[in-house]
Amino acid sequence: MRATHVLVVDDEALLRDSLARVLEAQGMSVSVVEDGTQALDYIKRTPPDVALVDMMMPGIGGLEVLAEVKAMGAPCEVILMTAFADVDSAVAAMKAGAYHFLTKPFHSNDAVAYAVAKAGEHRRLADHARQLEQVLRSKERFGELLGDSPKMLEVFRLIEGVGPTSSTVMVVGESGTGKELVARAIHDHSLRAKMSFVAINCGAIPSELVESELFGHVRGAFTGAQAARAGVFEMADGGTILLDEVGDLPLAAQVKLLRVLQEGEIKRVGADEAHHVDVRVVAATNVDLMTRIQAGQFRRDLYYRLHVISIELPPLRDRGDDVLILANYFLQKFARSMQRDAKLLSPNAERALLEYDWPGNVRELEHAIEHAMVLAKKSVIMVADLPFARQSGTASRVEPSNPGVPEVGASVETGSAPSLTVPADLAGLPYAEAKRRLVTLFDETYTGELLRQTGGNMSEAARRAELDRSNFRRLLKRHPRP
Repeated sequence: MRATHVLVVDDEALLRDSLARVLEAQGMSVSVVEDGTQALDYIKRTPPDVALVDMMMPGIGGLEVLAEVKAMGAPCEVILMTAFADVDSAVAAMKAGAYHFLTKPFHSNDAVAYAVAKAGEHRRLADHARQLEQVLRSKERFGELLGDSPKMLEVFRLIEGVGPTSSTVMVVGESGTGKELVARAIHDHSLRAKMSFVAINCGAIPSELVESELFGHVRGAFTGAQAARAGVFEMADGGTILLDEVGDLPLAAQVKLLRVLQEGEIKRVGADEAHHVDVRVVAATNVDLMTRIQAGQFRRDLYYRLHVISIELPPLRDRGDDVLILANYFLQKFARSMQRDAKLLSPNAERALLEYDWPGNVRELEHAIEHAMVLAKKSVIMVADLPFARQSGTASRVEPSNPGVPEVGASVETGSAPSLTVPADLAGLPYAEAKRRLVTLFDETYTGELLRQTGGNMSEAARRAELDRSNFRRLLKRHPRP
């Protein structure tokens, strides 16, 4: 995930450079300019995620920069700074669309870094929402089949190309990649869209009932056949049928399926006469059918009948940022179904989603998001709320999204009882030294988190810590932060 790009705008060179050092120490990418004119030129060329702008500058001031940024619709959050703090200025800035308002002198460097980090996160979430909205517009064309990775764009191109034809299609992909969604999209893009779409999982049918399920049976055809019954090919007459996991069909059923594809005729089990059906077949498989052919488990002639046009669905691990597009879609979907407010993904949770291998593909992602929506206690989903993180133990050590700034709400979970992760290098030190370093680490993390949660308000942080403000300040001085 790329670093937050910040533009610092101030006519005081010393303050510009100081702010740049503070923000760069938090892993951000920083550019500086000295007046409003340069700021607007820069934002037009290369919009930053966040612009930190002084209110009072010669020429174009901060409020004018803010107004112009909003007028041009630049994807940039604006934080205004001023040494002349008053309620009217703050109200004017927020009404004009500023993300935040900082007064000089700043409470602390942490307060500035925190405000910029939150603005950057807000910008990133807004960008994700806009990207998701753009992708969701494709939902009208491809149902729940979402994504904008190159491999998925190729899948969409093939669907649009093959949809209006009558060609048989083979969809290949791992379990959980969305093969049925592809079949439905093909049907929706065809001239048969107003007719039936019928899906059947060939691997889930008992072998003795396969022919009856596919082609139907007459009364008395076998024990238990007390009434005539249509098969799925008759149900799909005029429309489309998906034969999912077609590689699991018994050889006897493969022979009859081949006849349907060649002649367009089916015969119910126990019937004397065949009758014509007009069905488009989409087959799907998660196995290598050529290997099954070589093993004598699948007919070669049937393979070539089904494999007229092939669409290969990529596994989720190869789809890059599609993971986040799908995750946000599922968050909205479950929020609606559960009648809850949609939760947001923390930066660390997004990183965990991107780094996970997803053996169960999109189906596993959907279940993971549902799990997090149900069990997450906050409005922001953390790494520990994701089921694969709990199972793998990665939730036991949550890294900050920005160096030196712990993630809000981060927790350490290793089981039902609380525990402490001790850095391995401390075990090589004498007890007293190891304890001193660990206490120092605690002090830095604890005070930093308090300042984050209070927006840099030292008085409020001291109150929460149940310390005098002077004692809290001395604690900060003992462990200076960037």
